[in-house]
Amino acid sequence: MTPFPPEQLANFHRLAPEIILCVFGIAIMVADPFIQAAHKRALGWLAFIGTLAALAGVRILANDAPGTAYSGLIRADAFSVFVHVIVIGAAALAILGSFQYLDDENIQRGEYYALVLFATAGMGILAGANELVTAFIGLEMSSISTYVLAGFRRRALKSNEASLKYFVLGSFATAFFLYGIAMVYGATGTTRIDLISAALGKMVAEHGQVASFAILGLALMFVGLGFKVVAAPFQVYAPDVYEGAPTPVTALLASGPKAATFALMLRIFYVSFGSAGNFWFWAIWISAVLTMLVGNFAALVQTNVKRMLAYSSIAHAGYILVAFAAGTDIGITAVLFYLAAYALMKIGAFLVIAHLGQQGEKRLEITDYAGLGTKQPVLAVCFSLFLLSLLGLPATGGFLGKLFAFQAALDSKIVWLVVIAAINSVIGAYYYLRVIVAMYFWEPSKDYVPTKVAPSLTFALAIAAAGTLYLGLLPARVLEMAKTAADSLYLH
Repeated sequence: MTPFPPEQLANFHRLAPEIILCVFGIAIMVADPFIQAAHKRALGWLAFIGTLAALAGVRILANDAPGTAYSGLIRADAFSVFVHVIVIGAAALAILGSFQYLDDENIQRGEYYALVLFATAGMGILAGANELVTAFIGLEMSSISTYVLAGFRRRALKSNEASLKYFVLGSFATAFFLYGIAMVYGATGTTRIDLISAALGKMVAEHGQVASFAILGLALMFVGLGFKVVAAPFQVYAPDVYEGAPTPVTALLASGPKAATFALMLRIFYVSFGSAGNFWFWAIWISAVLTMLVGNFAALVQTNVKRMLAYSSIAHAGYILVAFAAGTDIGITAVLFYLAAYALMKIGAFLVIAHLGQQGEKRLEITDYAGLGTKQPVLAVCFSLFLLSLLGLPATGGFLGKLFAFQAALDSKIVWLVVIAAINSVIGAYYYLRVIVAMYFWEPSKDYVPTKVAPSLTFALAIAAAGTLYLGLLPARVLEMAKTAADSLYLH
């Protein structure tokens, strides 16, 4: 006998990852005051166990899918499961890469790990949201936690600046998203993602067109969500925030929230406004071009590796938008596969930077990487792999991510967008290869003293590197899962 009725139990199953993450986050907050400063790292291991338990919760979610929870507010389907694995996996790797970093910076605190878990729970809600206000709650859970995490190095001015900029501009983006929800509700009479499409279809049948309020609402929501995925012209905050935030936090920001927000965008644009594709296609097309150009050309002139990768994150949002613009099931599949590959290689790259930056993040210039291939060859090989994957070299996940994205756009006859994306990929080769050249062909820096890589960081980098190679060499299984996830998006 269970104390819960079957319907309530099904709700718990379909929200299992978020429940587990929040329970572990609360447990860490409760335990934190009772644990001595020298043993705070134990809370990090508890958070890591929480992410593993949440992945087990994803299995529970998958077994109970497809279906909805809490009167249709949350949707459990293969699409939600796929994105959950990405965001929880990203959080797990970020936690593993944080242990030594927090010790070196003397900021080993339980609330850090709790905030990571709460942010991940918010991302999970975004991945499965079937209603716009519910999506807003997930967005705020993720955002508020990451606002605090960005400023976690409280004694560093750059970290304080990053947190403040992220909070102020994020608040504006949130306002745009809320106004968009209000306008869509005013035009359609519902905020349910699966019901908006029917309301718009009825509107077209009766009046021959979609109400301008609905289109304006979609535009405002795109502004709010474009901020989270760092799509141009809403990317202005990203370089400063990514540079100023603690580097393991930057690794999380560049992967998890982006994947979760793109998942929500796919549900809104493809499911709710799929019939209005002619209205949003050109907005996505223009944003993709601007995002690639801004990201790549700004990255060309950077000498700070962390800031360079921040602009690289902007450029990759543009490549994802290329697949997004396709407007087909193949496009959704390409977006999901790209997000999986991107999360692995971006987290891996930033975690390498977190280690090499040393205390105070004082070694972030390209010149600081001179001769790394001689002094720390294994770390240099890992970093090279992640950079080459971001570049799109064959046999890496990044190559197939771009290939599938460009192929989806070509199948939809968006030839010029693919041409522009290909040119941008060539431009991006310069700043990635420049770092690799510095590591292997420049004279080693005499004042650099290598530090031992912590076992937890070694484990995280090994997973990220193995995943990057796996997606590049044996992509069939993950691609099939992405295709199943894409197909489930329309099944209501």
